[in-house]
Amino acid sequence: MLKRVSLLVLAVCSLVTPLQVLAQQQQPQPAPRPAKPAAKKLAPAEADPMAEIRRTTAISLITTLADDARTFRDAGLRARVQARAADALWETERERAQTLFRRAWDEAEAADAEADRQVAEERSRQRRERGSFSLQLPPSLRTEVLRLAARRDRALGEEFLTRLDEARRREAESSATSNERPPDVAQDGGGVQRPDPMDTPPAIAKRLRLAIQLLEDGDIERAMQFADPALGAVTPPALEFLTRLRAKNARAADERYAALVGRAAANPASDANTASLLSSYLFTPTLYMVFSASAGSNANSWARGPGQFPAPSDVSPQLRANFFRTAANILLRPTPTPDQDRTSAGRAGWYMVIARLLPLFDQYAPERAAALRAKMASLAPDTPDSLRQPGANNALARGLVPEDPNRDRVGETLGRLDRAKTAEERDAVYIDAVFDAQRQKDPRVEEFLAKIEDADTRQRLRAYVDFEAARQAVNDKDVAEVLRLARGRTLTSLQRAWALTEAARLLSKSEPGRAAEILDEALTEAKERIDAASKERVSALVAIATQLVEIDRARAWEVMHEVVKASNTAKEYTGEDGRLSTRFQTKSMTMMMSSSAQSFDLADIFSKLAREDLQRAADLARTFEGESPRSFATLAVARAVLEKGEKRPERAAN
Repeated sequence: MLKRVSLLVLAVCSLVTPLQVLAQQQQPQPAPRPAKPAAKKLAPAEADPMAEIRRTTAISLITTLADDARTFRDAGLRARVQARAADALWETERERAQTLFRRAWDEAEAADAEADRQVAEERSRQRRERGSFSLQLPPSLRTEVLRLAARRDRALGEEFLTRLDEARRREAESSATSNERPPDVAQDGGGVQRPDPMDTPPAIAKRLRLAIQLLEDGDIERAMQFADPALGAVTPPALEFLTRLRAKNARAADERYAALVGRAAANPASDANTASLLSSYLFTPTLYMVFSASAGSNANSWARGPGQFPAPSDVSPQLRANFFRTAANILLRPTPTPDQDRTSAGRAGWYMVIARLLPLFDQYAPERAAALRAKMASLAPDTPDSLRQPGANNALARGLVPEDPNRDRVGETLGRLDRAKTAEERDAVYIDAVFDAQRQKDPRVEEFLAKIEDADTRQRLRAYVDFEAARQAVNDKDVAEVLRLARGRTLTSLQRAWALTEAARLLSKSEPGRAAEILDEALTEAKERIDAASKERVSALVAIATQLVEIDRARAWEVMHEVVKASNTAKEYTGEDGRLSTRFQTKSMTMMMSSSAQSFDLADIFSKLAREDLQRAADLARTFEGESPRSFATLAVARAVLEKGEKRPERAAN
C-alpha cells in the first residue's frame, strides 16, 4: 500500500503568524504618501503558500508508487506505472525518471513477449477448432514506454527504438524459419482456406502502430524511419500510415506508395483485394473495402470524420497511371477454376472488385475498361445473380460516389424484395433497409424492423440500431432523444447508464436540478440492474460520479466511496481503457462498433477531486485493493498538481 503523505498545514500556520506580529511591531509613523508604485507580481509561493507543499506531496505519492510498482503481479502494469511515473517526475527528478524509464522498458519487453505467446496460442487454437481466427491484438507496451521516453529525451528514445528494432528483426527471423502455417488465412463457407486481406502480422502491425503514433506526436522523420521496414506488403495499417503521412509530407508518402504499388505488381500472390486496397490511398483514404469468395463485403474505416482525410486532389498523373496499370494487370490475371481457387477474393469476390473499380477505370484509364468488362463476364456465372443487379450492393459505390441527398436508397433497397424468394432473403433486404433508413433519418426504421421475420435477428438489430441512435443523439446534443432511448428496453444496463450520464452532462449547466435527477436515475440503474461483481457496475458508477462533480461535489465524494467498494469486488476493473461496444452479425454481414468511454476511467474524476482536496483524494485512491485502479487513481491525483495548468486557489488582492 502507498505510504501516507501529510500536508504540513500547522507548519505553514506557525510560519505565517510571527510574520504578522512582526509587521504590527514595526509599523512606521504616518508619512506623506508617495506615488503609488506599479503592482509587484507575486512569486508563486507568495500567491499560494500551499503550492510547494502540494507539489512535495505529489512527488512523494509518485515516487512511493513507482517503488511499489516493482512488486506488482502483472508485468504490463509494472511497465505502465513506472513509465508514467517517470514521465510525471521528469521535470523534478530527471535522473530517477531515466532509471524508471529503463525499468519500465525491461518490464514491457517481458510483458510483450508473454502477450505475443498467448496470441500465438489462441490463434493456433482457433484455427485448429474452426479453421479461422479472429483476434484483437493487445497493446504494445514497449510502444507506450517509447512514446513517453522519446517525448522527454530524444537520446533515450533512440536507444529504445534501436532495441525495439533489433527485437522485431529477431522476431522476423524466427518467423521465417518456423514451420508454422501462415497466420493470415481465413476459411470461407465451403471450408476453403484463403488469405485474409485485412490481416496484418502482429510484428508489422505493432511497428506501424508506433509509426502512426510518432506521426501524431509530430516526429515525422522518426516515424518514416520506423515504418519503412513494414511497408513491404499491402495491408490496412500500411495504407493508414501512408495516408496520415501524406497530410504532413505528400512527397514522401507518394514515393512510398509508388514503391508499394511496384512490389504488389511483382508479387504473384497479389489478387483482386490487393487492387481494391491499393485504390484506397487515391480514392477512399480512410475506407478499405474487400470482398469474400461469397461476394460479401468487408469494410474497415478508421477516420473520426469523413472529411478528416479527404481523397487527395493533387496526385500526379504518373502516380495515378501507375496504380491503374498495376491494378489492371492484377485484375486481368488468370483466375483458377472454382475447385482450385485459393485467392482471398475467390471468383465472386474478384467480380465484385472489378465492378467496384470499373467506374474509376472508365474515368481515368478507359483504354483498360473493355478488357475488365470481359473479365467480369467470365466471372459472372460464379457470382450470385442477386448481387449483380444494378444497385443491389451498396458496397460497390461506398466511398467512391458522393452521397446524393436526393437519392432514395431505402426505395432502391426495398426494390430487391421482388427477387427475394425465401424468408431469409427478405429479412436481409429489411436489414439493409433499416440501416439505409437510419442513415437517411427516415422515420420508417421501426416499420422495417417489425417486418423482419426472425425474432432473434429482429431483437439483436433493434438493440444495435438503438445504441447507434443514442450515440448520435449525444453527438447532436438531443437530450430528449437520448433520454427516450435510455429509458427504452433495448439498451444494456451499462449502455443505459452511460446514456443517462451523457444526458446529465448536456444539462449540467442549463438545468443542474434536472441533471441531478437524471443522475439519480442512472445510479438506480447501476445499483439495481448491473451485477455487483462486474466491472460494468464500476464503470457506470465512475461515469455518474464524474458528472456529479460539476453539480453536487459532496455527492460525488459519496459515490466515489461506492466506486471503491464495487471495484474491490470486481477484480477485472482496471481503472482505464473504458469502452462501449455493440455488435450485430448475420451470415452475410458483420457490424461492430467499439469506442472509448473516458467517463468510465478514473483519471478525470480523481484529477478533479485532487484539485479540490489533494489529501482526501490521495487517501481515497489508497482504498482501492486492486493494484491497477489504485495506481491510475494515484497517478491522476499527483499529475493534477504537477502538470502545467494546475488550478490553484485564488487569493483576494490587498
